[in-house]
Amino acid sequence: MSFQTTDSKKEEFRKYLEKSGVIDQLTRVLVGLYEEPEKPSNAIDFIKRYLGTPSDIDTETLRAEYEALKERNAQLEREVEELRQELENLRPTE
Repeated sequence: MSFQTTDSKKEEFRKYLEKSGVIDQLTRVLVGLYEEPEKPSNAIDFIKRYLGTPSDIDTETLRAEYEALKERNAQLEREVEELRQELENLRPTE
């Protein structure tokens, strides 16, 4: 019974990978690596580069920068709202 369950899980996962395009993308990457006239010394770096994932990205720095920019954006939005209120108060009432 568990053998059939394992096979069905594998088949379900394979269909998921196929439907999401993972199999096609991996096939393209591997074909690209195969067709390279001079094989790279680090195949993993080649695959990362091919998939558009630079290996020198510091995710923690990007995360910290994102959080700082998000906070700055919220601060600026508050300032805009305060200035709108101030402007509204300065307008003459009819």
